[in-house]
Amino acid sequence: MSSKNSNQDNFIRFALEAKVLSFGEFKTKAGRLSPYFFNAGSFNDGTRLSALGRYYANALKESKVEFDMLYGPAYKGITLAAATTIALADDGINVPFAYNRKEAKDHGEGGSLIGAPVKGKVVIIDDVISAGTSVRESVDLIRGAGAEPAAVLIALDRMERSGNATELGDQSAVQAVEQEFGLPVIAIANLADLMSFLTASSDTELRAYLPAVKAYREQYGI
Repeated sequence: MSSKNSNQDNFIRFALEAKVLSFGEFKTKAGRLSPYFFNAGSFNDGTRLSALGRYYANALKESKVEFDMLYGPAYKGITLAAATTIALADDGINVPFAYNRKEAKDHGEGGSLIGAPVKGKVVIIDDVISAGTSVRESVDLIRGAGAEPAAVLIALDRMERSGNATELGDQSAVQAVEQEFGLPVIAIANLADLMSFLTASSDTELRAYLPAVKAYREQYGI
């Protein structure tokens, strides 16, 4: 098994144990009934956040993308960028990071950007890409600072078409971001990895969810 597959499989196992990834029946924002749910907000203690930062750092290193710094969009991205920066530093890669505030401050240091000066090649870190709004705002802020967005790094790519329960778009949210901004999107794991994990699992209870995940991918997948 390659280190890449190990990182993906270990991440899925970790997400299940942390109850960040769960199976059942969940209604998505698009009104679809999904057989699985991923809630990155549940990476909510020191041990989980430390481990998550390592998975992000591994995925970033394996991507071979060249970068000078990390950027975390408010609010979830702030913690994710900080955790990943620490994990990279533990591996001897010390890079700066920055993040934004939702509302520009007109006193003190002022402005929307906090942290290191935004310059060079910047990797945007978030949990998932749904509508791409967060990426769009991040790209605008980074370019506005005179820097260059280099990639978007997320935890899970759901690999499903945009749209709602009845009308399907031609692309996934990730593909739309890649096309619109010309940026690679790096995911720690994706839906195909999740299906491979379930197929190989010795846990019969987990494997029982595979048909539902497969059917969902056939209906909405890309």
